[in-house]
Amino acid sequence: MIFPSNLIPFLSFLSLFLIQFSSSSQVSISVTPKSIPKSGDPITIQWSGIDSPSKLDWLGIYSPANSSHQNFIGYFFLSSTPEWESGSGSITLPLINLRSDYQFRVFHWVDSEINPKKQDHDHNPLPGTRHLLAQSETVRFEPGRGPEQVHLALTGMAGEMRVMFVTHDGSESSVKYGSTRNEMDRVVGTQVARYEREDMCDSPANQSIGWRDPGYIHDGVMIGLEEGKRYYYQVGSGSGGWSTIYSFVSQTGDSSETYAFLFGDMGTATPYSTFVRTQDESISTIKWINRDIEALGNKPAMISHIGDISYARGYSWLWDNFFNQIEPVASKVPYHVCIGNHEYDWLSQPWKPDWSYSVYGKDGGGECGVPYSLRFHMPGNSLEPTGTRAPATRNLYYSFNMGVVHFVYFSTETNFLSGSKQYEFLKNDLESVDRNRTPFIVVQGHRPMYTTSYETRDTPLRERLLVHLEPLFVKNKVTLAFWGHVHRYERFCPLNNFTCGSSGANESFPVHMVIGMAGQDWQPIWQPRPDHLTDPIFPQPVRSLFRGGVFGYIRLFGNKEKLTVSYVGNHDGEVHDVVEILASGQVFNGGHVTSESGELNSNSNSNSTFTWYVKVASLLVLGAFLGYVLGFVSCSRKDGALGTKWTPVKSDDA
Repeated sequence: MIFPSNLIPFLSFLSLFLIQFSSSSQVSISVTPKSIPKSGDPITIQWSGIDSPSKLDWLGIYSPANSSHQNFIGYFFLSSTPEWESGSGSITLPLINLRSDYQFRVFHWVDSEINPKKQDHDHNPLPGTRHLLAQSETVRFEPGRGPEQVHLALTGMAGEMRVMFVTHDGSESSVKYGSTRNEMDRVVGTQVARYEREDMCDSPANQSIGWRDPGYIHDGVMIGLEEGKRYYYQVGSGSGGWSTIYSFVSQTGDSSETYAFLFGDMGTATPYSTFVRTQDESISTIKWINRDIEALGNKPAMISHIGDISYARGYSWLWDNFFNQIEPVASKVPYHVCIGNHEYDWLSQPWKPDWSYSVYGKDGGGECGVPYSLRFHMPGNSLEPTGTRAPATRNLYYSFNMGVVHFVYFSTETNFLSGSKQYEFLKNDLESVDRNRTPFIVVQGHRPMYTTSYETRDTPLRERLLVHLEPLFVKNKVTLAFWGHVHRYERFCPLNNFTCGSSGANESFPVHMVIGMAGQDWQPIWQPRPDHLTDPIFPQPVRSLFRGGVFGYIRLFGNKEKLTVSYVGNHDGEVHDVVEILASGQVFNGGHVTSESGELNSNSNSNSTFTWYVKVASLLVLGAFLGYVLGFVSCSRKDGALGTKWTPVKSDDA
């Protein structure tokens, strides 16, 4: 039978409607359990009755449960499960408490409906929501289970430790702490802050697709702490419930040792695909650092994350995911940060000189530094107005002493030029360091002053870092400068104006290290030959002593005599590069120091002991953590969720 041409669109629509009606009338979906105790607990979703399954049929994850179809927080394709062609299947995944209910929906989707203009962060088509087959009952988190997202920070004052956490309603909450689990008899209150959708500067952060209620952020300071002592603490209230009991070791003012773990650009891992690419390798980074913290026992330590923190980029639930992921380590040791482009940059940011047109874009996803500023509280009082109704950006530049090291943080996203408030802070801070008390100075910023990666967009900024800040670093004999932004590891010789200094004490230039290898998997190429830019040949300049493409982090140990800085790889938890810097400024590569007698010593006694502890702790911690990792990833890994013909291609800025 031949139908008139004007009936063909109607018949096509009718055919699709009948398919949807037929399928949705038979498809069922169930979830177990329907009430979840706490973040990270698993839920199982089962579906059945799909008559003509497509490899593109998918499950959407929604919170709040009444979100419109296109405003999912994540998804995965049913074809990632082995039994998908039968029209039935199940998947188990952990859920993060977003302080709202969840719902799960099954959609039918076919190749002919792919919209090439609607793509995710990897340029894969976003799944279509035209044909809803089934939706689940709502799932909720149990009330009265206490706050979540607990993390510590130093205040810069002796005998103090800051703790921050999130509640759903902002009700009055406290911090209980003491020297034993059974004697947490000291109590301090908390201040409460939050931010609103109207505080965001651009999309997707200020649109319904990216915005979710961030909850209420609590900030309390434990005071009167004795030096070098383990304290136990708990946060919450009688009405909202109390958290589990955590512990930390207080700082020691005149300690002769420093332990720290440093990295940049880590992000967070999700068990589903979403609008932006997430970072699976962050799981391993946290796992190995947790091992190292356990190996230290009752020695204080800290973590330093130098920019590009969660990679939420305007999708606010990824901040919740990030803080849930770091809680196992951030509740034990202070977690310190500096700002990166993916926390801050937006088109109308206040400081945007003409030369920076290629540098500062919209990498912050419209957040304009607001979640970063309120979810963390670093020492100092640095503030920069946003020029909007959003609160001023804070946590930009600050410093503190820890053991034998003076740590300095600064912002590459706001004005650092001579004469700026930030420049004056750095100048005054570096000039006032007591090198008898802290013989080592470690400076940290996000975008690197030195790199041999093939990245030209930041050239104007690097030129100004060299002109305005390198003289300060050299004059004040900065020991180390750590940078992120480039998602690889690179260690340079002691540098001044691209020239390697000698290893002698009279010419102690800073050692620069790029350490943005903690999670983000977009890997830039190294600088090719200037006259053969398209050939895959990448000479390594003399100033670049070690390059690594392995994900990982930095382990820093210092005493009065030297700093030992090790690059630990995520694939095996072992050291892949090490450098030692004496208090005199002498630098020894490969962890080898020649003694006065001429004998070669690979490590100090303290560092050898630490390494032995780490090896023992690896066996204990890895087994316990392995179950968590497998549960988190194997059931619903993103790669399975993208089990289609598309290949993820990272195209984002650094």
